[in-house]
Amino acid sequence: MRTFFTSLFAFIISGFVGGLIAQQLAVITDAQEEYIIVFMFSVLVTFVVTFVFFVAQLMNGPVAAVARTGKWTLIVFVVLLVLFVALILYSDSSAAVVRKDMPMVAGLGLPGLVTIIVHWLFVRWRVKRGVADTKAG
Repeated sequence: MRTFFTSLFAFIISGFVGGLIAQQLAVITDAQEEYIIVFMFSVLVTFVVTFVFFVAQLMNGPVAAVARTGKWTLIVFVVLLVLFVALILYSDSSAAVVRKDMPMVAGLGLPGLVTIIVHWLFVRWRVKRGVADTKAG
């Protein structure tokens, strides 16, 4: 039950923080309706990260599993983001279109990174605390 509530609270906290970052980027960049994609992507990242960390908590040695999961989730996300930026930069569009797409790329990247980091920190804190509680009791 502790694993479920840890994942639920991590989902709420990381989703909220990621949504705040996406909203602030939308305000700063004076975004229009195309930024809906950023908010949908932020929710998708939150769901995927919640599932991945939920499974990591169920493994043997959850502290090490959560640490590995956080590291590899960040690595995979950054690699996908770099590939996406490379796709935009090396497309057949003009420099003005590429410059126009960069706020959208930042909107896809920053909230996702913040979501992963907040989720990882919260789950790591709860798992370490749970392990310490079972050793003490």
